[in-house]
Amino acid sequence: MESPQKNSVGFFQMPLHYPRYTQKDYQDMPEWKLDQLLKEYGLPTHGDLAYKREFAMGAFLWPKS
Repeated sequence: MESPQKNSVGFFQMPLHYPRYTQKDYQDMPEWKLDQLLKEYGLPTHGDLAYKREFAMGAFLWPKS
């Protein structure tokens, strides 16, 4: 049985800790750091910086009630 590759589609790696960034942190985060965070979770890193920020906020921030 082959082990999943980190670059393959459909691979998800659950790190030990959930990211604890605020919305402002994501808005100010440089692209290289967003790429690193998304890769750590096995999430796509394509698109421009604005798309990556929106994607990260949607994936990691809880909705405000």
